[in-house]
Amino acid sequence: MSDKAYQICINPDCRETFSTHEVLFDCPKCDSLLDVEYDWDRLAVPSSLEFFEHRWGTKGLKTQGRLDFSGVWRFRELLPFVPPDSIVTIGEGRTLLEENNPLAREIGMKLGHLFLQYEGLNPSGSFKDNGMTAAFSLARRLGRKRVACASTGNTSASLAMFAHKTAPPMQGIVFIGSGKIAFGKLSQALDYGALTLQIEGDFDACLRRVRQVSDKIGLYLMNSVNPFRLEGQKAIMYRVLEARDWEVPDWIICPGGNLGNCSAFGKAFRELHQLGLIKRIPRLAVIVATGANTLYHVHETDNVKWNGGRFDRDKINALYATMEKTHYLPHTIASAIEIAHPVNLPKSLRALDIMNGLVRQVTDEDILEHKALVGRYGFGCEPASAASVAGLRQLLGEQIISPDDHVVCILTGHELKDPDATVKYHTGIDMKSLTPPEPIPPTGTSSNPPRKVADDLEAICEALGERPPS
Repeated sequence: MSDKAYQICINPDCRETFSTHEVLFDCPKCDSLLDVEYDWDRLAVPSSLEFFEHRWGTKGLKTQGRLDFSGVWRFRELLPFVPPDSIVTIGEGRTLLEENNPLAREIGMKLGHLFLQYEGLNPSGSFKDNGMTAAFSLARRLGRKRVACASTGNTSASLAMFAHKTAPPMQGIVFIGSGKIAFGKLSQALDYGALTLQIEGDFDACLRRVRQVSDKIGLYLMNSVNPFRLEGQKAIMYRVLEARDWEVPDWIICPGGNLGNCSAFGKAFRELHQLGLIKRIPRLAVIVATGANTLYHVHETDNVKWNGGRFDRDKINALYATMEKTHYLPHTIASAIEIAHPVNLPKSLRALDIMNGLVRQVTDEDILEHKALVGRYGFGCEPASAASVAGLRQLLGEQIISPDDHVVCILTGHELKDPDATVKYHTGIDMKSLTPPEPIPPTGTSSNPPRKVADDLEAICEALGERPPS
């Protein structure tokens, strides 16, 4: 199976190819990103997506049952880069696509047309498990013993979990920035036994250092610059189609941080269309925070487009030079997308081209308001996830998305990933600093602060809108 997969440079003027056995995270010839590609003519590809339905009810601990139970590897014919006996799986991808009519009504969508893809139901609580199962499977096949990542939280949690679930176990090493990680996520990395290094700097500084260290001492890098990570993340779209009885929606909306998800989604739909497994490709909206809006600036302000891979690198380099000169640091309540130099920027431009996509930016206030609405009408989500719903409302207001369109918003992480942000929104209390000593009254229109009630039966009944019993 693996001899029919290879790595290839995405630069159209290079297109150098490499074996999947070579540990590379960019092209050694031109420094561009790499893709994993397949010789589909030599592979057994299903003639229709309905083929995968026979695996829905499979359970068990033997290889076939384990793989079918995974929401990534039951689609293994579409991810044929590693043999089954090398696959590392912990039951990732058992997620839910929910038709959410209360939220649809709230934001002006037609009932039955808004769907939320809850990736927070993964074992580590975020979408990262989709990519980690793929990257760890390749690392296991290559015999790697130490893996590393830079992280704003979710990547480190997922890496730490998979490192100890792999047989034999690997050492997980995570680089986090000073004060740039939600406690819910940090607690996972610590609890799962990862060696955690806190670097003085933001995510971009951590990623730069972990790449240098990985090159120097041979750590296997698990950030989404690793092309095998993105192969696993393609499965999120397979499950969206699966839950919709293989009907393609009109729009996919996702948050944009390091831009791995949107890049993976574009590649997934390009391949499915090329294989004749879908007849059309949905549109894509990537939503970033105003305090970390590199992709918005590049794609919408500077009008940099994929252009067959010959995108305007000078404009991007000029933006980065300005950031460096002004000592720009990203800042947003949505820590998972607080990234100034997204490594998958070129691939995201390609995904936007494939899916006729666009980029929008939303404020922290909008993110928190829509996070509260998702919580009220659904399972809850981390702040970054809510950017997708905030972006949907914005696009409805712009009349780019119609209330009649079928829209899927990707919710990338569980609500308990960042409980501090939730508590602060609803109560005004900063759980990290616990200052000021008295809470600031919450200002959000959807906030739901607790009510102080005396230890008195009559007062409690009155607070509940009832008359106390006589």
